Amino acid sequence: MSWPGPRQTGRVRTLLAARPAVFVATVSAVALAVGVAGAAVLAKRAGGAATWRVPVAATASSPVPIPPSASPSASPAASTELISLSATGDIVMGDAPGSLPPNGGRGFFDQVRQALAADLVMGNLEEPLTEDTGYAKCGAGSTSCHQFRAPPSYARHLRDAGFQLLNLANNHAYDFGPAGNRNTRAALEKYGLKHTGAPGQITVVEVKGVKVAVLGFSSYAWSNSLIDIDAAQQIVRKAAEQADIVVVQVHMGAEGSDKIHVRPGTEMFLGENRGDPVRFSHSVIDAGADLVVGHGPHVLRPMEFYRGRLIAYSLGNFAGGGGTLNNAGRLGLSAVLKVSLRPDGTWGSGQLISTRLGAGGRPVLDPDKDSLALVADLCRSDFPRTAPKWGARGEIRPPR
Repeated sequence: MSWPGPRQTGRVRTLLAARPAVFVATVSAVALAVGVAGAAVLAKRAGGAATWRVPVAATASSPVPIPPSASPSASPAASTELISLSATGDIVMGDAPGSLPPNGGRGFFDQVRQALAADLVMGNLEEPLTEDTGYAKCGAGSTSCHQFRAPPSYARHLRDAGFQLLNLANNHAYDFGPAGNRNTRAALEKYGLKHTGAPGQITVVEVKGVKVAVLGFSSYAWSNSLIDIDAAQQIVRKAAEQADIVVVQVHMGAEGSDKIHVRPGTEMFLGENRGDPVRFSHSVIDAGADLVVGHGPHVLRPMEFYRGRLIAYSLGNFAGGGGTLNNAGRLGLSAVLKVSLRPDGTWGSGQLISTRLGAGGRPVLDPDKDSLALVADLCRSDFPRTAPKWGARGEIRPPR
């Protein structure tokens, strides 16, 4: 595989696209109560997406400081400070009414809260937050179909853990139909949490004066399509015109404990087209994405750099409250991905923090770093030329 040439990124690409530089003078602002996270402010751009401002005081840095790589040429960005992002794989806090964690879920994420801390904390919410809507994806007595839901109040636990933005582009988003999805979005918004993943949805968050756009993709009709590559590139280009950094969240790839490797080509699962992870990821980076965060296979998968941008092909099962997710062997291994990017989207630093599914499916830190060992192994196997270089504590560095 040949190393691609440089691409136009960040504010440089937006300048070339002649992005309007003036915001609407009369900005619609809504203060949302978000507890310890402070207040997020929603502003409307002229002809663009809603922008959520994250207060600097509500952020925290990575538990392991990582020196950035050599500085690029000067960016036209007003701020040169690194923007820290964290991301997880699948989150299921429990299944109502009979498989919920003890104490109403309080403290569910306590053991990983510090590991999650970043300027923008993202996760893949793998269940609706809704009461029973009268609609269920699975038939009565089904043994091969899985559906989940947690009470709407569980959005509080996500907020208390430090999450700020949840991806809803996945196969469980509509487990309780359109009403369940609407209830999920309402529950997240009640607690000041942002969401992404609906068709055409570009969620823009402003962090330290830098605009970060997050988009969600899956193979299902209720999300941006990972199958239609042309359409995916089109919406990523649109996001790149509206923001300085573009993050793609994508639910892709076949499921199972043996699905740890990434190879070129389309992956199928139970007759469903789960996309071509390599082609999709490379294509959205070609269109302007700065980071690709994958999930869906329920196992960790390798990572690679493409055109200087990191692709994490799957971050595994982050939480399976109430014993909802199998935690045997590889299925119980997970991680928190920490990435710091410059305001133009170029690489700053990164780290993979090993976690696992603990008792009752709660996420806990993994002092043995089994997750890191597995991912590093897979990287050497699947992407020998483009895989990251790894530090002893999970530091991520581009290949040389």
